[in-house]
Amino acid sequence: MALPNLNDYFPDWKRREEKAEAMIPIIGKLYRKNVVTYCYGRALYNQNVTDIMRTHRFVRQVAKNELSEDESYPLLCALEALDLGPSHIDVGKLTVKYMALQENGNPVPSEKEFVQEECHEVIGRHIKPLSKPQDVILYGFGRIGRLLARLLIEKTGGGDQLRLRAIVVRPSKDDDIEKRASLLRRDSVHGAFKGTIRIDTENRCIIANGNVIRLIYAEDPSKVDYTEYGIENAVVIDNSGAWRDEEGLGQHLKSKGVDRVLLTAPGKGSIKNIVSGVNSHLLSHNDKIVSAASCTTNAIVPVLKAVNDEYEIAHGHMETVHAYTPDQNLLDNFHKKNRRGRGAPLNLVITETGASKAVSNLLPELEGKLTGNAIRVPTPDVSLAILNLRLEASTDRPRFNDFLRDVALNSVMQRQIDYIETPEVVSSDFIGNRHACVVDGEATIVDGGKRVVLYIWYDNEFGYCCQVIRVVQKWAGISYPLIPGDVAKTGFG
Repeated sequence: MALPNLNDYFPDWKRREEKAEAMIPIIGKLYRKNVVTYCYGRALYNQNVTDIMRTHRFVRQVAKNELSEDESYPLLCALEALDLGPSHIDVGKLTVKYMALQENGNPVPSEKEFVQEECHEVIGRHIKPLSKPQDVILYGFGRIGRLLARLLIEKTGGGDQLRLRAIVVRPSKDDDIEKRASLLRRDSVHGAFKGTIRIDTENRCIIANGNVIRLIYAEDPSKVDYTEYGIENAVVIDNSGAWRDEEGLGQHLKSKGVDRVLLTAPGKGSIKNIVSGVNSHLLSHNDKIVSAASCTTNAIVPVLKAVNDEYEIAHGHMETVHAYTPDQNLLDNFHKKNRRGRGAPLNLVITETGASKAVSNLLPELEGKLTGNAIRVPTPDVSLAILNLRLEASTDRPRFNDFLRDVALNSVMQRQIDYIETPEVVSSDFIGNRHACVVDGEATIVDGGKRVVLYIWYDNEFGYCCQVIRVVQKWAGISYPLIPGDVAKTGFG
């Protein structure tokens, strides 16, 4: 067997790097026209050269094909030349589809002819995602609020979708706006804000990447007149943690300019808990208050649904190894909940979780089949759910992992479920992952055919915020044609 020429690696890298570099202005130009590009479900917009190359490498490793920048770049150029209307285009899957045509021995169309055929339904179709941009208000500006702000700013696109118009916080000192802007600009876990931030102190505005965001001070959510700031029919994303029931959250609806309310925690009573990709089809514009459930619920429900649909779960137990959160104490002090008063950076803390109960609400077919508990651990972000399941149907480890890999790449939940198979990953490797969860295929255990143990990573801050934004997009009625046409109907990035 001939050995590869080791001198070929660096020239090959530089050639592919040049292609990735040339992709960036094309991707940006398309994005400003609300043409959003992906590579096997991973966003290509707002990525640097190395990120784009890493995405191509992911496809080669996980999807197990030889997609490279050399193959995808010509199709991206062909897309740029078309008069495309708003759409979501998976350039990776489009390229692999074209490569398959080249391999079957039949006459092959040119790249231009191929993308024209694949994109025919959106060529010249300049229908905006919304007739009018959807105003969004963040009520609260803590860990989740600031990450939601980053995502809303990033997804401004051509300005025709979601627009962050205001942030509401409690009254504070004179330098409050400077401190708030600084916390948005710099984050010890998630790094620097991608873009520019400046402050208009006189008008109490944060201007982030050109987005003018009002900072409003209020003690009572029912007494803010948002129309004074030109805000109308807004969706309020309540990330304050102050209310979880209909009565408390309903206070927002008494304010002028508010149309609907989304809670970033499990809702109580009759409030719908929505997990994007699983039951977001239940959203109605007539709903006035809904919840985006919890980060753990968002992490485990997509996998449990996929596994139950394929194998049927007889029973199981879920254990969450969860990063500590702001409601815990840094040092030992009084806390109304058991054990959470002990210093978060110093202890493993057993605590309860409502995720197993939430599962039965979202997936009634699993009612009475799951138990759950949680352990808070001394890390600031990224958690791990361990699912110990007994199945009705038999399988083995290779088949089970192949099934999960296919779900992550090709199913309706490819935005929710990611897949990785390497023995060296640890929690910090998943900071910033945009999926609701990442299946660790290397850690999967299958014992006796019907007992499986799954290890599922999730960024309980950023990944969860991505899910929240997907719920808002769906609720606002933002919809895009998906290309290629056989791409799973997944919703949003």
